[in-house]
Amino acid sequence: MTPKATVHPPSGRRDGARRAVGRQWLGGGGRDGRKDGGRRGGNWHTLGEDDAPPERRKCTADVVVDCAVYQDGGRVASLPPAEALAEARRRPGGFAWIGLHQPDAEHLGEIAEAFGLHPLAVEDAVRAHQRPKLERYGDTLFLVLKTIVFVEHERLTATSEVVDTGELMVFLGTDFVVVVRHGSAPGLAGVRRALEGRPERLAQGPVAVLHAIADQVVDDYLEVADAVELDVDELESDVFSALHDDDAERIYQLKRELIEFKRAVHPMARPLQRLSEEADPLIGTEMARYFRDVADHLSQVRERLAGYGELVDGLLAANLSQLAVQQNVDMRRISAAAAILAIPTMIAGFYGMNFEHMPELRWAFGYPLMLGVTATLSALCYRVFRRYGWL
Repeated sequence: MTPKATVHPPSGRRDGARRAVGRQWLGGGGRDGRKDGGRRGGNWHTLGEDDAPPERRKCTADVVVDCAVYQDGGRVASLPPAEALAEARRRPGGFAWIGLHQPDAEHLGEIAEAFGLHPLAVEDAVRAHQRPKLERYGDTLFLVLKTIVFVEHERLTATSEVVDTGELMVFLGTDFVVVVRHGSAPGLAGVRRALEGRPERLAQGPVAVLHAIADQVVDDYLEVADAVELDVDELESDVFSALHDDDAERIYQLKRELIEFKRAVHPMARPLQRLSEEADPLIGTEMARYFRDVADHLSQVRERLAGYGELVDGLLAANLSQLAVQQNVDMRRISAAAAILAIPTMIAGFYGMNFEHMPELRWAFGYPLMLGVTATLSALCYRVFRRYGWL
């Protein structure tokens, strides 16, 4: 259960009036094992001193995964988004961290109005399907990240889905960070818990959240790259095995999945480079060093993907070459067999002609001699073809 938030009462409260002391999330519990802790589908409720039954409050809670206020590296309040921003600005050094899952235009529009988000960035966050990029709108940074999830499968086939992509959109301000998830993007509950367990890092403000998210996304890339490498190794073993079959469709499918992987990874290099090199007041010199480390990890992923791509291209070429060689071998065997069969066909053709005067027709040993010559010539051809590797 999310802890109750403490909010100072408004001045001038009349005696006997019910004082609101915080907000409490009442949700429907986890669903389908979702990593976000089942916070979607609930509502924020006003809590009173007299512990009266909570009053339902209509808001954007159905898309809010988590919303909290942090100060000095600690979580101090759990409030609805608009109230969280007001509470964060009331506290020196405080900031609000809001997590959203697939909000529509109406839900995100309410939060955009409260946080002053640019309409173009909000439109991108609602529609999704964006390339990784970094944009600045006034005092807000807007970062789009592509996430990659490895799709488990027992064996790579011509229709196997290897990777699945999702999207994370991050709005970063001086006193807030809003994260929007789309598609198969993994939940960030683990990132939030890890940061809450490191107050000294969380005390650096919203930029620490941005770094933790980017670092987690790139670490996931490395894990998926390890899993994809196993598929590449398996395919390589199959292509060069003695029981090799036509693996062109499997190779092409893996090549397509690698291209999807590259489309998520390669465009991220530029945003991370900007975060690590540009003197942005929202990032700061100290955190820029951390983003350089993330950029280095991304470079490792890009190099590995480039290697996988070259290896898969080589496997496709090797597979086609093996098929061509096998076809040549088959054609030589067929040609050798046809040559051997041509000998008895030719001799039988001669003696099958309806002429009265032909050699050895009246000879008692003519038929055995014809069979012997046929067998001898056929055996000789077979030996020659075996010697040259045609059979």
